Amino acid sequence: MSEAPHGAPIKTPGQLIAAVIAGFGIPVAIIILLAVYVNNSTRVGAGTDIEQSVKERIAPAAQVDIRDANAPRVYKTGEEVFKAVCSACHAAGTAGAPKFGDASAWAPRIGEGYDTLLHNALNGKGAMPARGGTSPDDYSDFEIARAVVYMANGSGGKLAEPAQPASGAAAAAGASGAAAPAAASSNENAQAAAAVAALASVPQAAAPAAGAQSADAAQAGKALYEQVCQACHAAGVLNAPKFGDKEAWAPRLKDSMDTVYNYALHGKGAMPPKGGSNAPDADVKAAVDYMVNAAK
Repeated sequence: MSEAPHGAPIKTPGQLIAAVIAGFGIPVAIIILLAVYVNNSTRVGAGTDIEQSVKERIAPAAQVDIRDANAPRVYKTGEEVFKAVCSACHAAGTAGAPKFGDASAWAPRIGEGYDTLLHNALNGKGAMPARGGTSPDDYSDFEIARAVVYMANGSGGKLAEPAQPASGAAAAAGASGAAAPAAASSNENAQAAAAVAALASVPQAAAPAAGAQSADAAQAGKALYEQVCQACHAAGVLNAPKFGDKEAWAPRLKDSMDTVYNYALHGKGAMPPKGGSNAPDADVKAAVDYMVNAAK
């Protein structure tokens, strides 16, 4: 049995030329198509977005946040302030801060009372800076108070939510939510404005030389009260305990005198440190004694 000879697939010069072109042209076409596909695909590697990279590199280091001074202020919640400021230490209990949710760590602090908790938050204590390192322009006293209540209540406390301050610079810090008669409200606003004006006009006497003392502490305390403190304490404006009002002074006098002195020297609520004066510490304490004695 004989086998037929194999025939060559390329029998003419035209077929040879076509085979050569196909052998080189098809791979080249495939390579070109792959290159186009890769070049047009989305690049997600670092630095591949040239336009975005340029914007980031030429962006200014600081940004200006423009706010409308006449727009009504929207206060942040206690949780928002906690997450933005307080959580840096209180979330993990850093630097001796009582950890959020740790009832045993918060119990002795809550036992000191809301006023003490707020005072410590506003003025600092131990490793904690005043206002958690922020400024009054960042967070108001009311927002700091909300954060204090949020942390305390989240750690076993049952503190009441602080009342939101009324609009206007002269609104009383501790005013209740009940509606007051128009005449009484106007009178309170006028008293508050007069108190603020009186504080602003307090003469700033130079501090005495080291070692100097008042000749008569009682007289110095009375004089400082009449010059500075009575702007608010005489009429009880801005939530200040009224001079001679035993009922208003009673809860304050439950604290030690050192605590009362500390409030007067470093401020509390709407009251500025030393009532807005630069009187000597001894005279400020004497003024406190003068008011306390009048309320007993």
